[in-house]
Amino acid sequence: MNKSQQRGATGRSQARRAELIAIGRKLFAETSYDALSMDDIAQHAGVAKGLVYYYFTSKRGYYLAIVEDSVAQLVARATGEPELSGAERLRRTVDGYLHYAEHHRAAYRTIVTGGVGSDAEVLAIRDAVREELLAAIAEGAYGRRTVPPLARLALAGWLSGVEGTTLDWTATPDAGDRPDRAAVAGLLVRQLRATLTVIEELVPECPAPPVAPEEASSAPDDHGDPVPVT
Repeated sequence: MNKSQQRGATGRSQARRAELIAIGRKLFAETSYDALSMDDIAQHAGVAKGLVYYYFTSKRGYYLAIVEDSVAQLVARATGEPELSGAERLRRTVDGYLHYAEHHRAAYRTIVTGGVGSDAEVLAIRDAVREELLAAIAEGAYGRRTVPPLARLALAGWLSGVEGTTLDWTATPDAGDRPDRAAVAGLLVRQLRATLTVIEELVPECPAPPVAPEEASSAPDDHGDPVPVT
């Protein structure tokens, strides 16, 4: 097999693996982990069971691959567009995070809650994604991925609140009974802005970034109504 053929084979292999992960994400969203057998997975995928074993070794390996792929998508969605200004990047990070959670609810819940029975390996994956998101928020706010311990604790507290809010928001079955994504993003960005202000007071070497124009133009007055900036 020449190099071109090898690349083609590798590409097809990666594509097949990605297809199986996409199928698995839907299966595990609709059926509990324990209720799914490898025979079920192969039947739904329309492939021989041995092919699933070939790519993932076991059902647990398959499940972890799905979680890792979901985490990669969440991080990519939340941390894209690094060329933006700090304030805009923070806003886009929050919106990207919520967009992923809204459209991949089962995967998001698995990531945040630690998976099946608080699986240790899934918890480790969850902790890693939290660290990456904290680093992305720090970079958007301060232009660096590491911050003093007190500042990090404040950002970690905010992120924990984001997870709780997002879990509750995505758990509401009827879209008509829950705020839209823009409203939730606005809430979380305002909370982040408050957190950054407190950090600046307690950790002067971490000044809050300037307020983005769209934040200033919709700043609420004492009655909670938007006040145009003149």
